[in-house]
Amino acid sequence: MFAGLLSIPEAVLLGLVEGITEFLPISSTGHLLIVGQLIGLGDGNNSTAIDTYSIAIQFGAILAIVWLYRMRLLSMIRGVVGADVVGRRTVINLAVAFLPAAIIGFGAGDAIKNALFGPVPIVFAWAVGGLFLIRWRPPTGSITVDLLTPRMAFVIGFAQVLAMWPGVSRSLVTLIAALALGMTMSAALEFSFLLGLITLSAATFLDMAKHGGEVIDTFGLLSPTVGLVVAFVTALIAVKWLVTYLEKHSLAIFGWYRIAIAIICGVLLLTNTL
Repeated sequence: MFAGLLSIPEAVLLGLVEGITEFLPISSTGHLLIVGQLIGLGDGNNSTAIDTYSIAIQFGAILAIVWLYRMRLLSMIRGVVGADVVGRRTVINLAVAFLPAAIIGFGAGDAIKNALFGPVPIVFAWAVGGLFLIRWRPPTGSITVDLLTPRMAFVIGFAQVLAMWPGVSRSLVTLIAALALGMTMSAALEFSFLLGLITLSAATFLDMAKHGGEVIDTFGLLSPTVGLVVAFVTALIAVKWLVTYLEKHSLAIFGWYRIAIAIICGVLLLTNTL
């Protein structure tokens, strides 16, 4: 019915936005929703397909984490079969961390989406998160992923629930929680990425199971594939850059970015562009 609705340049644009923003503390959901509105997507009968497309291209970012952290994932697989104690501990911690968002998302996900998925809540979340990052200084941590306890993992997972508000950023809240608990920056990033891998995978497969056919009927195969590939490549670059950057710098740059984009989108709202 809507074949050709999403052009290849638009698919590339959405893939770029997803890949760059998914694991940076700036909210990929917020960016995708705003960009989608600016280019005229998501209106009318195809809104569900657009929403599902935005979730589907997350799979490209997921694959980037699978590739970058393949050795950790192999350790986790060995842990499941009882051949790696550290890997088994990581699996347990990730399962515990995943539970809060899974339970609340399953029970209230649709209500949250209907109430909060719009430009105004996103701009508000960008601004609040930006002010926090500019002022906050993480404590010096020493805890690695291997030393994380299930109780600490649960706290990080509970923090992830806050990211159901679009614009908050799942990466932001999990990273802040991990650092506040005393994890090193590299360990906090790794655990945030791994938790994101599980959470995004669950969300992607669940939504595709419900509406995947509608995405194919609306966009065909080419546009979703292009978006996914672009998201994969850009997520690889973004994650590598983030890890390297935060070795020597604070999170303040992301706070300033959030403030800037909140102001820009606020102006667009006031001028009825959004």
